[in-house]
Amino acid sequence: FREKYNDSEDTELRFVTCQSLWNQIKSETEQIQENLNKQLFDNLVSFLRQCHSEFQEKTTEWTCRMKSREIPTAALVLGVNVTDHDLTFRSLSEVIQNNITPYIALLEAKDCPGIKNLLRKLMGQLMNCCIDVDSLEDEDYVQVSQNRIRCSMTSLINWYESVTKKTDSETRSKKRTSSSGHGQSPPVVVIFKDTESFTTKVLQDFIVISSQHIRELPLVLIFGIATSPMIIHSLLPHSVSSLLCIELFQSLSCKEHLSTIIDKLLLTTQFPFKLGEKVLQVLINIFLYHDFSVQNFIKGFQLCVVEHFYSEPLSVLCCQLADAKKRINSLSHEQCENIRRLPSFRRYVERQVSEKQIALLTADNFLKEIIQKLLEDLHVYHENYVSVLRCLHVFTSSLPKYPLGKQIRELHCACLENRVWETEEYESSLQLARMLNKSDLVTMLQQCVEIFVSSSGKEFDKTVEKLKEFLTQFQKLEAEAFQEQDVSVSSQKELQKKTDLYHLQKTLLELKESRRSKKLTKFEMLRFEVVDYIDSLVRNYLVPADHKTLHEIVYFNTASVLREHLNAAPRIALHTALNNPYCYLKSQALKSDGGSISNKAPDICIVYKLHLECGRLINLVDWLEAFSTVVMAVEGPNADAASSDQVDDVIHARFIRAVSELELLGFIKPSKQKTDHVARLTWGGC
Repeated sequence: FREKYNDSEDTELRFVTCQSLWNQIKSETEQIQENLNKQLFDNLVSFLRQCHSEFQEKTTEWTCRMKSREIPTAALVLGVNVTDHDLTFRSLSEVIQNNITPYIALLEAKDCPGIKNLLRKLMGQLMNCCIDVDSLEDEDYVQVSQNRIRCSMTSLINWYESVTKKTDSETRSKKRTSSSGHGQSPPVVVIFKDTESFTTKVLQDFIVISSQHIRELPLVLIFGIATSPMIIHSLLPHSVSSLLCIELFQSLSCKEHLSTIIDKLLLTTQFPFKLGEKVLQVLINIFLYHDFSVQNFIKGFQLCVVEHFYSEPLSVLCCQLADAKKRINSLSHEQCENIRRLPSFRRYVERQVSEKQIALLTADNFLKEIIQKLLEDLHVYHENYVSVLRCLHVFTSSLPKYPLGKQIRELHCACLENRVWETEEYESSLQLARMLNKSDLVTMLQQCVEIFVSSSGKEFDKTVEKLKEFLTQFQKLEAEAFQEQDVSVSSQKELQKKTDLYHLQKTLLELKESRRSKKLTKFEMLRFEVVDYIDSLVRNYLVPADHKTLHEIVYFNTASVLREHLNAAPRIALHTALNNPYCYLKSQALKSDGGSISNKAPDICIVYKLHLECGRLINLVDWLEAFSTVVMAVEGPNADAASSDQVDDVIHARFIRAVSELELLGFIKPSKQKTDHVARLTWGGC
């Protein structure tokens, strides 16, 4: 970060601002994730505590379970966003250790190819759990046990009994003085992080063995599932799955999780940093079409923060409004010139009178005063934007077919992209809103009133009054609706009395004519008025951010840079690194003219460039001679002949290593046609 702007006077301040901002965002995201998982974790803790108490109290239900050898099992469905599962399991382990039991093991399929490996991993993790820092005897005993104990269920039971007996008195004293849930016989919780990846035989053997010792060992299983709970029955035969007493737990959908993250991080005035429409769309597309990972979305968001402060010199003002005002007064002339170069500020200057244009372009003090006002306007814009956006989302999310999207993030992207009221989706949304019934319309207005009342914007007092006035008018229409209903019933009765054909036809024609020239009812007129008022709020407050002056200071809009970082092109990067190592190493000795090969380059780069000049089959002897010629270029004709054999051996070894590295990268492979040749696998330029 500091290297690029080493000569810039505000580099350190930008770095500190970036670090402080990201620490706040990180803390907020952790709190959001904790709140989202709280209900799930509370349910799991309640389930584990119930199993725990049943084992200790020896109730009738637990006795029945012991007779049937059922193991309490929680099927935890987390979704296909596998990259987020590690964080969830770490948090779950902490919650269980703090509330239920210190004996918990997390198992992965890659560490458990067989039942022996599973037991070894299980016992190793559990014995680490029982190490008491204050008691050296327990620590020494566990260390000796890890080295000598035989990995079997009997050994695990013996260890559990010895540990619970030793800590019986300590546990009772701790239970009186602390609120932890550890009892005399805390359960042993085993978490299978990736259940789908475990082989059937490993799971089957472990469950059958464990069920036979469930009386001595209070075992509880948690299956981490990415797909469907039915995978348990697919992996296990009925004779094994019947040994499990399964309870299902469903985590929050990753899409709902993402919507909450966007709502709390972007649709708020708490953080001054914002994402542009294209950048936000790149992150959302990666989430929707690649991995569904909320953690990767947060990492992408972090990358945007760092890249913004790294590439934008004026990001020093991307902070809270009070701090920004203090920093404006200390802006240098060079920084003022950077502000004058901003496209949004140049458009602002063009709209001013000539005298003010001259002052803005020449007087730094006057410019600083205007900048303070413009940043205040930008802050007010964000406050108003969020409130009106939420109000518009109340209307659009209840419409059929969701013309502007069901999620608020979709509506937010549409508003950032262009003037949303000029789009066809918005027009169709207004047409559908003009057909809403009274109960839905009243409910939406009440929600909008709550949004504007809780808003930090100071311009919505009249808006709240106007919406409350609409609600009052809807209430008055209820009484009038009953009277109109009575009138329509009486007119139908009069029509039924006229049995004469002439009078009947005359009456029907009059009714038809009256319907053609029928005026809108009071409810329809009021409904149109409400929709038009919401439309006026949208046109006033949901102006795209890139239309606001100085938006470049707080908005990151460089989507191409983000794509380069996140949408990796490994072949291009590999070709660039091997063909032009200076691009990454930045060493002056590696600069080469045109297609020449520098002997200062790494061996693999020299070998790679030479292999580009070959055909489908490469002769290893010719390749080695060419490599030796390039490497020995600096030696010249006066090289010491006595040490030539030793040099040849070294060069030969370097060549073999470089060729092996190319083979590992997939550029070449051994040829079956000729033993002293290799086949080239890649063609064409990048």
